[in-house]
This record gives sequence, C-alpha cells and structure tokens, in this order.
Amino acid sequence: MKATGIVRRIDDLGRVVIPKEIRRTMRIREGDPLEIYTSVGGEVIFKKYSPIGELAEFATQYAESLAQATSLPVIICDRDHCIAASGISKKEVLERRVTSALEDIMEQRRSVSYENDDYHMALEGVKRGIRVGVPIINAGDVSGAVVLMSDDNGNKANDSDIKLASVAASFLGKQMEC
Repeated sequence: MKATGIVRRIDDLGRVVIPKEIRRTMRIREGDPLEIYTSVGGEVIFKKYSPIGELAEFATQYAESLAQATSLPVIICDRDHCIAASGISKKEVLERRVTSALEDIMEQRRSVSYENDDYHMALEGVKRGIRVGVPIINAGDVSGAVVLMSDDNGNKANDSDIKLASVAASFLGKQMEC
C-alpha cells in the first residue's frame, strides 16, 4: 500500500472526505460505489466497486465467442479497466486502464464504429484501435463497454459485427440485474 501523507478526520456522522487528488488519480466520480474492506492489521480499505467485474469469468467466455464470430480481437471493460479479452494477448490488455476515447464512448451512451483507428485507442499502452465500441448499461448507469479492436489483418467491422457487439453489451447489462 502506498502512503499519501494526507490525513483526514471522521466527522460526527462517520464520514471521511477522500481528497480530490486521490479521486482524480483513481477516477472516482461522485456517485461511484466503493467497497469497504478491513484487514487483520486494522486497515480500512476502499476499493472502487465494479458490477461488471463480478461477471469477469462470464465476460471472458462471451468475449471468446464474440471474437470467433467477428474475427476481431474483443475486450470487455468496466469503467476503468479491461476485465476480459479474446483474440489478443490477455497479458497485454487485462487490467490496463481505459483511455479517454473509450471513456467518451461510455459517457455518450451510444455505439460507435471507426474505419480509421489512429486516434481512437481503447486501452492505455495498447497500440490497437477501436473498431466498434458499445457501452454496457445497467439500470440506467454505464457499467463498462464491449469493444471490437483492430486486428493485424486490417479487417474492418461490418454491420453484423456492430449488431453482435450491441447484443453482447445489452446481454451483459441484463446479467448484472440478476
């Protein structure tokens, strides 16, 4: 664990303020759910809660099916990180942070498709661009995205690929309601 040197007091209602610098670094927004853990050593740990992260194993299986059907690499992300992938090295992408371009797609709450991927990278440090990006919406909130990425062969996404990614995002959103 990394010490920040910041100290906060608990108020009379049991609240503590998470400093703005930490919220910005960890991409914690107003209304984001946090999980609270305690350790044997007496530490209280806050962790961003990812509802889609609960479905990581299932999302991986769905990504594999989607990659087979589209012949494009597939990643499934929560709002911050890649949680599942297929058709691309998992070591290369899992737990990588999403880029601002993918954050924008999620915030816009609509599917996008790009022919040219030069400026639309999905994950930080990964040189593959977004071909199709579809936000995963659960109970009116954006929980993540399904992304079809560019491949080494220059394959482009067609209308069927876009529909398949949309169905995947919708299905994953419904699974979180169960």
